[in-house]
Amino acid sequence: MRYRVLGGTGIEVSVHCLGTMMFGAVGNSDHDDCARIVHTALDHGINFVDTADMYSAGESEEIVGKALKGRRDDVVLATKVHFPMGEGRNQGGNSRRWILKEVEDSLRRLQTDWIDLYQVHRPDHTTDIEETLSVLTDLVSQGKIRAFGCSTFPAEDIVEAYHVADRRGLQRFRTEQPPYSLLARGIETSLLPTCLRLGMGVLTWSPLASGFLSGKYRKGRPVDLSSGRASLMPSRFDPSIPENVAKLELVEKLAEVADGLGCSLPELSVAFTLVHPAVTSVITGPRTMEQLGELLKGASLVLTDEVLDRLDEIVPPGTNAYHPDGAWLPPSLTTPTTRRRPTPDRPAT
Repeated sequence: MRYRVLGGTGIEVSVHCLGTMMFGAVGNSDHDDCARIVHTALDHGINFVDTADMYSAGESEEIVGKALKGRRDDVVLATKVHFPMGEGRNQGGNSRRWILKEVEDSLRRLQTDWIDLYQVHRPDHTTDIEETLSVLTDLVSQGKIRAFGCSTFPAEDIVEAYHVADRRGLQRFRTEQPPYSLLARGIETSLLPTCLRLGMGVLTWSPLASGFLSGKYRKGRPVDLSSGRASLMPSRFDPSIPENVAKLELVEKLAEVADGLGCSLPELSVAFTLVHPAVTSVITGPRTMEQLGELLKGASLVLTDEVLDRLDEIVPPGTNAYHPDGAWLPPSLTTPTTRRRPTPDRPAT
C-alpha cells in the first residue's frame, strides 16, 4: 500500500480509502460483515476510513464506530455533515447551529473523542462561508476535529473560502472530495488544478461511476433496475436513455484496454483516478468482502503513458459522460430567476 500526506496536514493516509456509504440499510445491513470488511481493509494497509452522518441515517457511522474499537489510533477517520438528518427546519445545512449539534452526534455514533477530517458534504449558499469556516475553526481549537475539508464544491466556492479564511484569520479547507472516474473527468479542467495550487488534498469518490464501471453493466446485457445500484439511481442505468447507451459504448472500449492489460475493468478504473498529481486518495465503497477483494487486487496497478494516452482517446480529459453528482446542483442552474433577466412579465424577485 502506498501513502501520501493529506493536504499539508502532516497526516499520512493510504492512497486507497475505505468508503462506507454501503454500510447499513442502504447496502449491507449485516453489522458483523461490515466490521470484517473494515478489519480486512486495515490488515491490507488501508489506514483511511470515510463515512458521513447521513449514510443510512447514521447507521454507517455506528457500524464504523463499533468496528474501530481497539484500533482507533491506527486509523485516520473522516466523516461529513450537511444533509438533513431529521424532519423540520434547521435539520441540515452548513450553519453554526447545525454543525455544532451534528458533530456531537457523529462523535457519539463513532464512539470516539475526535474526528481526523470533518468535511462539509455539499455547499450551502444560504449560509455565509465565514459562518461555516468559523465554527469549524472553533472545533479544531476544541480538539473535536483535527482538520476540515469540503466535498463536491465547485472551484469558485473553494477559492472564495480560501480568501475568506485568509482575510478573517480562520483555518481553511484542507481537502476536497469530488466525484472522479473514467466517465467523469470534468474536474480536471479547473477543480483539480485549483486544489493543486492551494495545496489541498483531494479524495475522489465514485471511481466506478456509481457502478457503471464495475463490469456488471455491459452492452447487450439486460439491466435489472430493481436491484443493486440500479435500484437507487435507475435513470443512470436505464438502457433506453441515450446518455446511458453512450456510456455503454465507452465501457466496451475501456474494457478492451483492461483486457489488454490483463486486469479487470474496476482495477483499471481505480488505478486511473490515482494518476493525477492533485489526487491524494481514492475512496472505494465495497458492499461485500468479495468487492473489497477485487479492489485490493488492483492496489499495485500502475498505468503507463501509453495506456493513459489510449484512455484519453476514449474519454477526452476534462469531459463528463454524465453528470456525476446526483445529490446537488448549484442554485445558478436550479433557480430560473438566476438565469433570466427581469422583464415586465417576469419581475425580479
